Amino acid sequence: MKIHFNYIINLKDYKEEITIVARPWFKHVVKGNPTEIEIPEISLPQMLKKTVAQFKDNIAISFYDKTFTYGQFYHIVQRVASAFNKLGVKKGDRVALMLPNCPQYPISYYAALQCGAIVVQVNPMYRANELVHTLNDSGTKLIIAYDKVIPVIEAIKDKTPLETVLSVSFEDPTCSFNSLLQDVGDQIPQVDLNPKEDVAILQYTGGTTGRSKGAMLTHYNVVANTMQSAATSHVNLTFGAERILTIVPLFHVLGMTVGMNMAVYLGSNLILLPKFEVEEVLEAIKRHRPSNFPGVPTMYIALLNHPKLQEVDMTCFRTMTCGSAPLPVEVLNHFNSKSGAQISEGFGLSEASPVTHRNPCKGLQKPGSVGIPIPNTDAKIVDIATGIQEMPVNEVGELVIKGPQIMKGYWQKPEETASAIRDGWLYTGDLAMMDEDGFFFIVGRKKELIIASGFNVYPVEVEEVLYTYPKVLEAAVIGVPHPYRGETVKAYIVLKDGEEATAEEIIAFCKKHLATFKVPELIEFRQEMPKSTVGKILKKVLKEQLEENQIS
Repeated sequence: MKIHFNYIINLKDYKEEITIVARPWFKHVVKGNPTEIEIPEISLPQMLKKTVAQFKDNIAISFYDKTFTYGQFYHIVQRVASAFNKLGVKKGDRVALMLPNCPQYPISYYAALQCGAIVVQVNPMYRANELVHTLNDSGTKLIIAYDKVIPVIEAIKDKTPLETVLSVSFEDPTCSFNSLLQDVGDQIPQVDLNPKEDVAILQYTGGTTGRSKGAMLTHYNVVANTMQSAATSHVNLTFGAERILTIVPLFHVLGMTVGMNMAVYLGSNLILLPKFEVEEVLEAIKRHRPSNFPGVPTMYIALLNHPKLQEVDMTCFRTMTCGSAPLPVEVLNHFNSKSGAQISEGFGLSEASPVTHRNPCKGLQKPGSVGIPIPNTDAKIVDIATGIQEMPVNEVGELVIKGPQIMKGYWQKPEETASAIRDGWLYTGDLAMMDEDGFFFIVGRKKELIIASGFNVYPVEVEEVLYTYPKVLEAAVIGVPHPYRGETVKAYIVLKDGEEATAEEIIAFCKKHLATFKVPELIEFRQEMPKSTVGKILKKVLKEQLEENQIS
């Protein structure tokens, strides 16, 4: 059951209702969102150059009290590209960025791409072993890093191919990378790039189901997904006028595409914050009045539960999106009612640059759904056993996706690539179902599926119930070994500030809303959850900690 949406579009009036005509059983109406867009075969540096030509005097970046117009930003990018060229960076070389959100990130990113290099995105919170793996696997020789993490890099440098380490600082008022730009000359590299073939980004997967792998994203992949993402919101977007508040890390594929690159594509003001602190975010909203906010579930949960949220006028937002992990329906509905803003939930993964699905900004939305495939994207649900048979409506299987944003493959891993991409379809490893209206629902990862007494238990379903309990702030569900049932359900819970609860009352609540085999038998209360840098709860870590405790 392949889905490819075709809309009848009146280009003169986006307010006109547009009917999906893909199948006769599509009854709903979506307003204004095209599903077929023309994607030019251009590189990321060419995309930037086009924007600079049109919006030279627009504010490109805001970072606390610093601002850069597109003209200033482009000038610095060209000078840094010249400096990289002088250091010997050439086409195909890997250049790692190990930075929090700051102006130096997009500058380094576009400068490296200008040289034809491949950007390796590195989490500045990486431990030594994670950093060694990434640098060795990618063969990186040059890294640009936040000055606070330089000691970590120096400690492992001789175990990697690294030759050059460049330090940047927030305190550098000109973002000139200290002495890097001294006497760089005027030789700006001009490199021929094949957008569909040349890799732009090595985006290392989170490693939640195994050793982290480098997803090879071409220039065309990233440009396509940037334009696809913009097209899903085009009824709410104006070129040259948007203000995108970006706290999701730029080294994460979500922040890279729907924050940094979408800002560049639209000629928007990219408002950067290096980390998520609720009061700082609320102050940024007051000061900058952003129109667009790409977020993740933990950000919305934290904002929702902060007492000062009601003091901030949220009507400046026209587009609020949520990705990285499922947003509990209770949180979605509560945030929308309290803020007055409408969150549009979506779905993506590193291997897809990352966005593949999204709830329409106008028209029908379904809470709990990740929406419909974005423009130029096909999606279907196949059986878990063979990955071939298409599943009926409302039945669970593996989500597979095809589109221009799908990666070229995994870096130097042909076998893993062949397993992940079959006949052009990306096998996501995510369990999902599609309803009669063509909306997709993620129910979990294949490797997170719990089989209790022979019954399938999807963690997301249990978590949704837990989030409706008024005392629960965060919840995560995993399967643990059981001598009789094979596996049983364990729930980890963080309570809201000032609340107290017992395992018995949580279990009693679940029994009212879940079949017996889905009810958690084990409850563990925590002060906090282990999380990724974008706030995704790391169930892999919870399982590892459980195994360590059992061994000890």
